[in-house]
Amino acid sequence: MVREIEFRRYWELIRRRWKIITILPLIAALTSGLVSFYIIKPVFRTSTTLIVGKKSVDFGQAIGQMLDYSVLMANQQLTKTYAAIAKSYTVEQNVINALQLPYTVGELNRMITVSPVRDTEILQISVTYTDPVLAASIANAVAQEFSKAVIDIKKVDSVSIVDKAMTPVNSIKPNIHLNVLIVIVVSLIASVGLVFLLDYFDRTKKSTSEKSSDIEKLLGIPVLGIIPDYQIGKQR
Repeated sequence: MVREIEFRRYWELIRRRWKIITILPLIAALTSGLVSFYIIKPVFRTSTTLIVGKKSVDFGQAIGQMLDYSVLMANQQLTKTYAAIAKSYTVEQNVINALQLPYTVGELNRMITVSPVRDTEILQISVTYTDPVLAASIANAVAQEFSKAVIDIKKVDSVSIVDKAMTPVNSIKPNIHLNVLIVIVVSLIASVGLVFLLDYFDRTKKSTSEKSSDIEKLLGIPVLGIIPDYQIGKQR
C-alpha cells in the first residue's frame, strides 16, 4: 500500500513537470545533431592489404615448407615484424616527403594502423583522416614505401598488393544517430533527476492531501478541517 502511494506521488510529480522531462531531451538532441552535423569534422578510414613474398628456395624445400605447419605459424608471426617496419620512422618520413604532407612523423603515425589479418599472412594498412582522398593516398604511399623497405631489409622476393586503398564515401565518425540517441537517454535521466531535485527543494504544496499530511507532520497535531478557497462570483 505504501509503495502504491509513493508510486502515485512520483507519477503525479512527473505529470506535473512533464514539460521539463520533454523539452530538455528535445533541446539536447537537437543540439547534439547540429553539433555532430555542422561542427564536428567527419572522419574517414580506408585500408590497403598486401602480402610479402618469400625468399627464393629450391623446389624440394618449398614442398617441405608447405607441409610444415610451424613454418606457417612463423610466417604469421613475421607479419608482426612487417607491421613494425610499416610504421617505422623511415617509412613514414618517406611518405611525408613523397606526398609533401605538412605533418610530423608523430602526427602521421597516429593516422596509421597496421595489423595482420587473422590466421593469414596478409598485412592490412589502414589510415584514418578527415580528408578521404588524402587518406587513400597516404595508405597507398605507405604500402609502396613499406614494399621498398621490407625488400631491402628482409631480402624478400617481392611485396604484392592484394587490395589498393580506395577513397571512402561514408565517414566512420561522428555517428549522428548514435550520438543523438545517447544524448536523449542521458538528458532524459538528467531531467527526471532535476524534477525530483526541484520537488525536494519545493516547499509549496500542490494538493489538499499534501497540505494536511505535511501540516500534521510539522505541527504534530491533527487537522480538524480544511477551508476551501472559493473565488468570488464563480459558482462551483
